[in-house]
Amino acid sequence: MKSMPTTLRPGTRPDAELDVKRSRFVAVARRVADVDAAREVIDGERRAHPDARHHCWAYVLGDVPASRIAKSSDDGEPGGTAGVPMLQVLRARDVVDVVVVVSRYFGGVKLGAGGLVRAYSGAVSLVLDGARWVHRQRGDVFTLALPHADAGRVEAELRAQGVDVRDAAYGARVVLTVATTDTGRLETLVAAVTAGTGVLEPAGEVWTDVP
Repeated sequence: MKSMPTTLRPGTRPDAELDVKRSRFVAVARRVADVDAAREVIDGERRAHPDARHHCWAYVLGDVPASRIAKSSDDGEPGGTAGVPMLQVLRARDVVDVVVVVSRYFGGVKLGAGGLVRAYSGAVSLVLDGARWVHRQRGDVFTLALPHADAGRVEAELRAQGVDVRDAAYGARVVLTVATTDTGRLETLVAAVTAGTGVLEPAGEVWTDVP
């Protein structure tokens, strides 16, 4: 079975704090859909913690591994001691569509490069440990063109079998858009409810949350 990426359950807004040698690390994790949303979270944490010396962050966006967007920032900490370790935690857990921000209140004691790496990665691990997650699963999307006389019945029967009917477009024929994670089962169902006349046409893919 192929591994599935994970993301925060909708509505989940975890936060955590880590104290290391009098420095306070305040971490948040938020589900985001794109770069603009990630930047809004980062800017929001800057406003929420104006007295923090650093606001380091990392995010991973996109379900498909080959096209994911992954970025991070040390925000003034020594290079490679904050953002990259934070990003590595996200990647190690195969987390997608999530931004993490760690705001540091400096406690007067320098932690050194190794100490910073452990503190920032530890803060991210802590906030992720306290979160609620869902898996992301890839599904195939198809269109199915039907005569008007049959469309209502076919749509109803497919829905009754648990098929994800996403759209019905009415023109010279009715075109249903359906999504599935089991193409073989969908083909069998379509053949049964259309007496073998229905033809599924590939129309891309979609990623959905699964428990």
